[in-house]
Amino acid sequence: MTTDKPPAVPLGKAAPPPAVRASDADRDRVADILREALAEGRLQADEHAERIEVLYTAKTVPELEKLIDDLPAGQRTEAPPRLTPRERAARPSGPRNVVAVLGGADRGGSFRVGSAINAVAVCGGVDIDLTEAIFDHPEVVITATAICGGVCIKVPENVTLVCEGSGIMGAFDAREMVATDPGAPVVRLRGVAIWGAVEAAAVEGKRIQNLRDGES
Repeated sequence: MTTDKPPAVPLGKAAPPPAVRASDADRDRVADILREALAEGRLQADEHAERIEVLYTAKTVPELEKLIDDLPAGQRTEAPPRLTPRERAARPSGPRNVVAVLGGADRGGSFRVGSAINAVAVCGGVDIDLTEAIFDHPEVVITATAICGGVCIKVPENVTLVCEGSGIMGAFDAREMVATDPGAPVVRLRGVAIWGAVEAAAVEGKRIQNLRDGES
């Protein structure tokens, strides 16, 4: 009768350390890389959605690294430089991430939109209300991923809304429109809905009052 035994560790060698637990910053970094890969055409919409689903359930850094090991940014062998809190604060901010996994996440009110938003709903719901937001950039790219969940986006009625997303056994709908003012911001919606829904529409009566300086 034989019994299974754990593999022996060679004499003089210590057992490998346990995998490092992933932080929110680690997930944000990988999410940004996947978003860029989707925009560059390196990943198809369904591939991006599959990796995003794994991303927000991964527990360790090696699990995250597997999601980008076939992408240029994942080929880096040297560790990223460690920055002091002051250096991190001085760096340009990345995309705003709004994530709902088995729950809900809302963004609204008078906040600065920035140039990009990542919205992820996995068996949950995300609501983004831009009707009172401050537009600092001429174009805002929203990458929405809905997997068995929903993403709802509201925009002012005097912006340009462009939809470039896909629905795979799901719905990806936006009421596209073109602003009459050439200085109006452009909201570009990308991403995928798999067994879920992404919706975007203007809210009647909600307008950006000053299109020239981005103040609502």
